[in-house]
Amino acid sequence: MATGVETTGASEVLSTLTREGKRRWICPKVSDGRFLRARRWVAWGLIAVFTLVPYVRLNDRPLVLLDVAARRFTLFGTTFLPTDTVLLALLMVSIFVLVFLMSALFGRVWCGWACPQTVYMEFVYRPIERLLGLGRPGSKGTPLARGVKFVVYLLVSMYLAHTFLAYFVGVERLAQWVRQSPAQHPAPFFVMLATTAAMMFDFGYFREQTCIVACPYGRFQSVMLDRDSTIVAYDRTRGEPRGKKRAATGDVALPVLGEDEARIGDCIDCRLCVTTCPTGIDIRNGLQMECVNCAQCIDACDAVMAKIGRDPGLIRYASQRELAGESRRRVRPRVAIYATLLAVLGSLFLFALATKSLATVIIVRGRGAPFTVMPDGTVMNRVNVKVTNRTDRPVSYTVEVVGVPGASARHEEGMDLGPEEARVIPTSIVAPFDAFSRGKASAVIRVSDTEGRFTKDVKYTLMGPGTMVEHSKSQKEDDDEEQ
Repeated sequence: MATGVETTGASEVLSTLTREGKRRWICPKVSDGRFLRARRWVAWGLIAVFTLVPYVRLNDRPLVLLDVAARRFTLFGTTFLPTDTVLLALLMVSIFVLVFLMSALFGRVWCGWACPQTVYMEFVYRPIERLLGLGRPGSKGTPLARGVKFVVYLLVSMYLAHTFLAYFVGVERLAQWVRQSPAQHPAPFFVMLATTAAMMFDFGYFREQTCIVACPYGRFQSVMLDRDSTIVAYDRTRGEPRGKKRAATGDVALPVLGEDEARIGDCIDCRLCVTTCPTGIDIRNGLQMECVNCAQCIDACDAVMAKIGRDPGLIRYASQRELAGESRRRVRPRVAIYATLLAVLGSLFLFALATKSLATVIIVRGRGAPFTVMPDGTVMNRVNVKVTNRTDRPVSYTVEVVGVPGASARHEEGMDLGPEEARVIPTSIVAPFDAFSRGKASAVIRVSDTEGRFTKDVKYTLMGPGTMVEHSKSQKEDDDEEQ
């Protein structure tokens, strides 16, 4: 019988590694069934979504564009800036809580059904390998087959790298780079080259070790799952003791009962659940870190049960509580807490998004002397007004000073900003000499748009010569008293 794990004769530490540190290559056998067919539809749907999302626009913006260089992140037609600290924090925490909730309810459904590592490995790269006759244990294939495999893998990896890059630079800029020489855009070309090489290494060599060694999700199972979480499980009560085997037809070994033996369990120890596992584990050993819940062992075992006339479900989606014969609890404290947190965080995120300011205003003191006394006796403070237009249309802004009688603001540049444009505008604030007390004057700098939709008041302390003037007056009074 062909096995899905290359035998080395040495004891193993991981399903892909022996104690001697040698790689144990896994070539899983495909087990057709209802879960594989469902996963195939999901996988191809996700691949289509991954390919098309960079081309989809909403509110005249890309559906998803993570422009790290410009520090603009567009999600579902809404642009987030680095100043959106609260929004970004709420979004990230909500995603983490959602992962905890989904894990508590459905186990590692993400890993087996939607993770890009699983989707592309099991439904793109390995099918190419099998098509070329290279997907069997110990089969190295012909040099021609290996060469064709390398070329096809390279083309697929380049497609994935370009699509991945489109999420960060946009399809328009990516199309320009593709038509230009790499010398005109060396940094993006290097990123694309490095991404392609990483995918070639991952899907061509590292493979399932990404899930077992690199990805931390499996190690988080102990805190994410409980006895009511859905997992892929072997029903030991029904399957044990495993039956004896006699000469079999095909891949199925039928059980034999001795004359004085009691009825054996439903498991006939055919090991198809092992040979079909993409991470090379034996699900009959219980819940394991390496299990990605892909359900291939379920499809394999159900097919065997059908051939020997027994009920399906010896290996199935279940909870540990169900396997112990107890009633499963759908609603429990962990799920209620996660769901409540997610609802609160989601509500806060939507509220913060709905009340998000139309512009961001930051005022900092200008360089040089803190103030200048003008020839006409007025006092001038230099400030830098940074305005970020957070709308998707051009806006004109004005600056004025409130709270200091006679004060005015003058800016040398215009304050017409384009969509999502940010600009630092040097501004001079001129105030009367007698507006200062002890060298300071409390003012409010008001930035507003010409349409009356946005107004932002920023408290600001103007600096002036009041302290020196009062000191001179006090000194003069002392001199008069002495005389």
